Amino acid sequence: MRSDPLKRDAASIAVATGIYAVSFGVLSVAAGFSVAQTCAMSLLTFTGASQFTFVSVIASGGPVVAGLPPALLLAARNGIYAVSLRDVLRGGPLRRAVDAHLVIDESTAMAHAQDERSEKRRAFLLTGVGILLCWNAGTLAGALAGGAIADPGTLGLDAIFPAVFLALLVPQIRSRRAAGAALLGAAIALALLPFAPAGVPVMAAALGCLPFLRRGRG
Repeated sequence: MRSDPLKRDAASIAVATGIYAVSFGVLSVAAGFSVAQTCAMSLLTFTGASQFTFVSVIASGGPVVAGLPPALLLAARNGIYAVSLRDVLRGGPLRRAVDAHLVIDESTAMAHAQDERSEKRRAFLLTGVGILLCWNAGTLAGALAGGAIADPGTLGLDAIFPAVFLALLVPQIRSRRAAGAALLGAAIALALLPFAPAGVPVMAAALGCLPFLRRGRG
């Protein structure tokens, strides 16, 4: 049987993200959330960076009103992704609403890595649905494990998330303009990281694209 690279890549990303979700489940329960609340957050919010940010604020003793703004700010980037996926998100309002739930970093990157429109759509769905299933399964496993895993970092679970991001970034750098935008965005985020509120460096990094927005290919 002939292998399908797209399915293989989507499955690999989904499984890796699901493993990382175990650490979210553990941290969420440790912060005082119930198993049901933790699982509901992964199912309904479904954006890992925002979930980790919110739980981290609560775990440090902060109120809900302090955790929501940075979490929402991080989630806002998905709106930018949705604009870039206008050719991928199809159908009427209901179908688009369902598709919108799958607009995350990984599904967006996988879609843009394809050349054909039909393959963009397939990559988006394979990655989005796969991660939705694995993320929620991992969250449940971590939440049930609870205090059995004292520090997810000792198992290397904290390294999976950035590793997945790097793996997604490489196929996107196909030109000097893309490389320049990536480097400038990284520089902006690093410059703001020591003093800016959580979520601001990520959003500000998008400004790195502005000098490279022009017609044609570079």
